[in-house]
Amino acid sequence: MVSWRRSASWLSSASRSSLGGAVGGEAKVTPEVDPAAQEVVEEEEVDEERWSRLLPELLTEIVRRVDAGAERWPLRRDVVVCACVCRRWRDAAFSVVRPPVEGGRITFPSSLKQPGPRDAPMHCFIRRDKKNSTFSLHLSLTQALTDKGKFLLAARRFRQGAHTEYVISYDYDDLHPGSTSYIGKLRSDFLGTKFIIYDSQAPYDGAKPARSRSSRRFASKQISPQVSGGNYEVGQVTYKFNFLKSRGPRRMQCSIQCPVGQGAASDLSKEKTPAPNSLDLKNKAPRWHEHLQCWCLNFHGRVTVASVKNFQLVATAGSGGPWGVGDEETVILQFGKIEDDAFTMDYRQPLSAFQAFAICLTSFGTKLACE
Repeated sequence: MVSWRRSASWLSSASRSSLGGAVGGEAKVTPEVDPAAQEVVEEEEVDEERWSRLLPELLTEIVRRVDAGAERWPLRRDVVVCACVCRRWRDAAFSVVRPPVEGGRITFPSSLKQPGPRDAPMHCFIRRDKKNSTFSLHLSLTQALTDKGKFLLAARRFRQGAHTEYVISYDYDDLHPGSTSYIGKLRSDFLGTKFIIYDSQAPYDGAKPARSRSSRRFASKQISPQVSGGNYEVGQVTYKFNFLKSRGPRRMQCSIQCPVGQGAASDLSKEKTPAPNSLDLKNKAPRWHEHLQCWCLNFHGRVTVASVKNFQLVATAGSGGPWGVGDEETVILQFGKIEDDAFTMDYRQPLSAFQAFAICLTSFGTKLACE
């Protein structure tokens, strides 16, 4: 399975790091160095320097045309390739490519933590592997409910004492908190009715990491200086108890930290992030269908199998104002079953793909106190 970590090596400037000590310093040539390999290194340096000498106007126009001609994946791989050439090409790509909230497209890994589209939901789907307790998020490439898809994120469920944790990663094959692919986690209480979402990166300037044993343990296993040393709480999901065991779907509430007026640059590391606002969500109440004898919601054909896991989230009154989603009819996130181990996930502004994926993960698992 193709992962972000492998397809987006430009994040760590792999084109330069692969050259070892011969780049960015004085290389010492020893008798053990293969002359042919040294010649290849020098040729790569010359090629990179040649590409970086393009006029800024010409470079921007090249990237703009590539971006305009790549509406969907896998064609958008060409835009990522442009960002891999060198630092100047990377900066040009970030300046041209619009974030999902404006362009409605996911291009770089940083897009997964940016708000979704403003005008229409982003169509994704989740595949579940019960045997390995893993879940993978894919971007839909066609109008079909499921297709080959573009891999976005993966998660694995772990049991930590009386709690359950979902580790979320860019890489399906590297689902460990100490890896460079780790981007966050989801942690539940003993009953599985309250979940806390953690981000591996500070959501805003001055944010403090959560203090917990798991955070300290994971930080001690850090294997790269690029990995964040802590987990930052960015949201909570709560399922209401059903003490009377009355018939009906689960009732859930969410409180998510979402940015307001985020800049258009795709490289979030270059911008100072202000403190986000809190978005309060609740599940949209279904209606009872007398003929079918079941609770129903209009998923507009995106859900085909009845399940207690299905839900639609809308903003509570007065909560979605800063993002223009204050009415209780605008569905910000919907999740539903289409096959035994396949589920659709459609999200929009102000949620990001990472936040939406974490919220949907809370729906898996039995919740006897809520049903």
